[in-house]
Order: sequence, then C-alpha cells, then structure tokens
Amino acid sequence: MTTLEQMGANAKSAARVLLTAGELKNKALLQIADALIENTDTIVKANEIDLKAARENGTRESLIDRLTLTPARIEGMADGVRQVAGLPDPVGKVLDGTVRPNGLKIEKVRVPLGVIAIIYEARPNVTSDAAALCLKSGNAVILRGGKEAINSNKCIADIMRKAVEKAGLPADCIGLVEDTSRESSVELMQLTKYVDVLIPRGGAGLIRAVVENSKVPVIETGAGNCHIFVDESANIDMAVNIINNAKTSRPSVCNAIETILIHKNIAEKALPAIKAKLDEKSVTLRCCERSSKILSNVESADENDWYTEYGDYILAVKVVDSIDEAIQHISKYSTGHSEAIITESYSSAQKFTDEVDSAAVYVNASTRFTDGGEFGLGAEIGIATQKLHARGPMGLNELTSMKFIIRGSGQIR
Repeated sequence: MTTLEQMGANAKSAARVLLTAGELKNKALLQIADALIENTDTIVKANEIDLKAARENGTRESLIDRLTLTPARIEGMADGVRQVAGLPDPVGKVLDGTVRPNGLKIEKVRVPLGVIAIIYEARPNVTSDAAALCLKSGNAVILRGGKEAINSNKCIADIMRKAVEKAGLPADCIGLVEDTSRESSVELMQLTKYVDVLIPRGGAGLIRAVVENSKVPVIETGAGNCHIFVDESANIDMAVNIINNAKTSRPSVCNAIETILIHKNIAEKALPAIKAKLDEKSVTLRCCERSSKILSNVESADENDWYTEYGDYILAVKVVDSIDEAIQHISKYSTGHSEAIITESYSSAQKFTDEVDSAAVYVNASTRFTDGGEFGLGAEIGIATQKLHARGPMGLNELTSMKFIIRGSGQIR
C-alpha cells in the first residue's frame, strides 16, 4: 500500500467516526481556531520560507499576495473556523418525509459525502477553510496544496491535526499530501477506493487537468473569467467605482473581473472615466479596435484575451452594440463564475439576470461579493461553476449528500 493509499484508508476510517461525532466536531473546530492563534509566530515563520522561495522564482506580486500570511490574516482564518463552528450542523437534517399508504415512514436526510480530496494552489488559508468546512459537515479531508505554499500548509495541517486529536477525534480527519509532485496529484485522482469526491480549487489549467485525469467524481470550482457589462443607461460614477473594486481590490482572486463590455452609446463618456480610475492602480487595458479609438496608451486585445483569467492588473475591454451582444460574448467566453450589469433600466437588468447563465449574476454591484461569507454561508470550499448539486459558493450543505431512512412494521412487497 502506498503512502497515499494509507492516507486514504486512514481518512475512510476517520470519516466513519465523524458520522456520529455530533458536538465533538464543534469542539474540534474551536480547538483549531485557538491553536491557529496560539501558533501565529510559527505559521508566519513557515510562510516566510515559502515567500522567500516565491520571490526567488520570480513569482508576480499578485500571487505573492495570495501566498502571504500575516498575523491579521491568521486571525481571519481562526475567525472563519469559529464561524463555521457556529453554523447549524447539516448532518441528520430531515429534508423531506412522507408516510406511504402501506404504512412505511420515509425520510430523506442529509449525510456527509465521506472522504473529500481537495487539490488547490498557492493560498494557504484554504488549508484551514477547507478543513473546517469538511469537518463540520462530517467529512474527512485529504488536502493537496501546491509546492508554493508547502511549508505553510504543513505547519497549518500539523497544528489542526493536533487540535482535532485533543478534542477527541482522529487526527486523520485532516490529512495533507506533502509530496507536491505531479505523480502524487495523479495518484490522488485515481484513489476511487477511498476518496468519494475531488474538488480542484485554482486556475483554469489546474481544473482542466483534474477534470481530464480524475477517476474520482469531480466538482469544478474556481476558474473565474468574470465580466461586467456597462449598459447604455448606466450611472457612470457607479460603473467607475464598481469596476475599480471588481478589478483592483484583489486582482488575483477568482471573483475579480477580467473583461468589461460597454455599450457603444455610452462608451465615449464612460471609458475615459473608467480608465482614469484604473490608471491609479496602473491597470493595463487590452482593448478591442473600437475602444482603442476612444482611449490612448492601451494595448490591443486579441481573441485569447477574451478567454483569459489574468489574475493580475490587466483588464480586457470590448465595445458592444447591444445587451444581446454582451450576453452572447459572456455565453461564449465566461467560465460561469460571476457576471454583472451596471444599468438604470429595469428591463435590461431583468434580461441580463434571466439570460446570463453563471453561478452568480449581479445588478449594480461588484462581483467581488461572490464569497461564502458575503452570502451568509460562512467559509466556503470554493465557487462551483458547474450545474450538478453544488453551484456558487460551496458551504456546508453542498458538502453533504442525502439518504433515505425507511421505517416499517413488517411490510413486504
């Protein structure tokens, strides 16, 4: 049995314990939160090793930001774990019930998925977020982060495993794959005997690799080629502020926008104002031919730009003739994450929300709100962009399945 197979077997055993863990899960979560705070200095030191290596490898600053852990961010991680502890436990919740004419009493109840594997990139806060959500929803978790954050992830995982054990649950409720080679990732994708579902969290390349190679069922999350459409009736000041927030507040995250589409009737007034604001953060604009004629000191966009999730201070710009053209563009190029319309027209807003088929569709608000905490779900495992049982922020309910419990008194068929 390989090391990863052994980890899977241990996780499977831990998942059986979690089925009836009840309040022990909350006790473990609170222990984790306290331990993260108590070990802040240790986590920061481990993170500094990763940051040093990232800078030596020429990692761009927007990704350095995702990798960085400060005392404030660690406190935020701990707060997120506490928030999850305070959420209602989904396990055992009765979703539906009926009594059949033959007297059978049938209930549909929430149950854990079992063992969840998560493959993710350089965001070490995902280590605690994912573990907390899986633990609360009764699932054991196998975490496999990227090499960029390996020292941070090992430190955090070790702290969490000790805290879980201190609370009276198996340490193997939380496992971390320390081998960051491609081979370990592929092996995890084949671990059908032990892993019930695999969740990739990262860029389009990671998600595509997992979907194409995994034998374990996959829930797709993360890829965020997000758009804002500025309608001809838009309030320009509102458009400027929303676009600035959606692009520059944290350009490396999946709910940041990558393309703005702007109606031809407002483009000449709105684009200079938008560019002036984005210039404050040195955002590079990659423009279509029509927008290039309105703006100066911009780059020319090509077909690849409409598909690209930059994760950086780069934004594609396209002038469109109508809301229909904007919706068609989004339908073709979007990853199905988050899209927004800026408009003063009720009919335009209604058309946009009816016809844009993404997990989150906004009217006059920043796409940066696509987040479990902002939606009142607590921490999330990721933003699901597919159309199976989970779509949008994946909170506790999305980490459960269901089963039927049937009570009889001797009935036969």
